[in-house]
Amino acid sequence: MLISTRGEYGLRAMLVLAEEFNADPVPLRQIAQMEHLSEQYLEHLFRDLRTKELVTSFRGAKGGYKLSRPPAEITVGDVLWALEGSLAPMRCVAGETDEACQHKDGCSTRFVWEKLKAAMDEVLDTTTLADILARAAKE
Repeated sequence: MLISTRGEYGLRAMLVLAEEFNADPVPLRQIAQMEHLSEQYLEHLFRDLRTKELVTSFRGAKGGYKLSRPPAEITVGDVLWALEGSLAPMRCVAGETDEACQHKDGCSTRFVWEKLKAAMDEVLDTTTLADILARAAKE
């Protein structure tokens, strides 16, 4: 399973906002320049981040985006699930539908996928934007 550019770029952009949490709103143009990303692509990502209430937008000359809550309250999982949807290693453990697997009742490997998903969810649910910034500051 790979995280797409939506998840990667979105997380990088959210880290910029986390660094600037106590400052003025950050324009997308500035985020795009800092992270060497397409501003148009970021517009699509931020629409989804705004819909999931992870960011707040501000209009006007000093407009831009800010995190909707402190970096310590936004997990990597919040960001990735907003942009990627399910991060399950297999459809059968994505929790969306049981018809994804015809071997559901007699599957000898399903427990592996369930354990893998649980481990991934644990990391994503317990790692915040603040954790990433703190680690980066130590390096």
